[in-house]
Amino acid sequence: MELFFTAFLIVAAAIDGACGYAVVTGTVFCDQCKDGQISLFDYPLNGVKVTMACPGSDGQLTMYREETTNWLGNYAMRFDGVPDLTRCYTQVSGSGQGSNGCMAAAGPAQNLRLMFNMFDMEMYNVDPLLAQPAEPMPFCPRSANPNPNPKPVAPVNPPPVGPPPTPLQPPSPPVSQSPPTVPVPFLEASACPHQTWMLPEYRCYWKVVTPDTRVAVVFGLIAGRQYGPDMTLGQTMMGRGDPYRTLLREGTTALLNSYTSIQFPYNPLDVIQRTNLALIGSTRQVLHTALSFMRANSGTGTNATCTFTSCK
Repeated sequence: MELFFTAFLIVAAAIDGACGYAVVTGTVFCDQCKDGQISLFDYPLNGVKVTMACPGSDGQLTMYREETTNWLGNYAMRFDGVPDLTRCYTQVSGSGQGSNGCMAAAGPAQNLRLMFNMFDMEMYNVDPLLAQPAEPMPFCPRSANPNPNPKPVAPVNPPPVGPPPTPLQPPSPPVSQSPPTVPVPFLEASACPHQTWMLPEYRCYWKVVTPDTRVAVVFGLIAGRQYGPDMTLGQTMMGRGDPYRTLLREGTTALLNSYTSIQFPYNPLDVIQRTNLALIGSTRQVLHTALSFMRANSGTGTNATCTFTSCK
């Protein structure tokens, strides 16, 4: 009890000197097939403007904020104090350098969801926002954008009464016009441990991020506070002997695997959210999350192997 009381006093003193704040995070995707959901063909958009608005009880805006997504499609908004943001919503409001013609239309606005509220700190998350091109991409399945107004079929007149016509040769079957199948490497199941990712012969698989990318840019403010603003993803691969360094090492490896294989158990957003939730939890939760990532990175439970081939 004395040890617990001492720890409580230390935590209370630290909290008393800290200023409260709220953080809102989310991601913007290009909905290439215009099907209103995130699919295999969609990708994050960088440089896109996102607006957050908070209407009051009288319908007037009580708060307004605009932010731009980074090159991973993520955006983050920080507010001093602990404002009530449960009535707020975000939406795509403008294009940027990475829109690549994917801003002809914007998807619906999304409400904020309170994920964490403790010690004068609030964390809100927003479901992915969508931006759409003018027309679906040619490689999208036809069912992704069905024709809402099909043309009516003209009625067929009955054949005239008389002698049967001369039989004609049956027409040849039509040639299939299906588009050619494009091989997609990341459709294969693959899981590689952190030691493999650091080998020079596999460096070309670092496509979305590089070893020099900073942890705070990829994982956000909470990770930046925990590990510092200068730590890079390459440095995280050397972490061992400490639960928090192990979590970051396996989380980075899981993020790389999720970018490489669509069949990896975690998607990129899931890896980032689980890492941040562990960082604001207990040491036991840190170890549990690190172990879950480690199992996925080794292919345990999925029988996935590392499909890397030496870079040319």
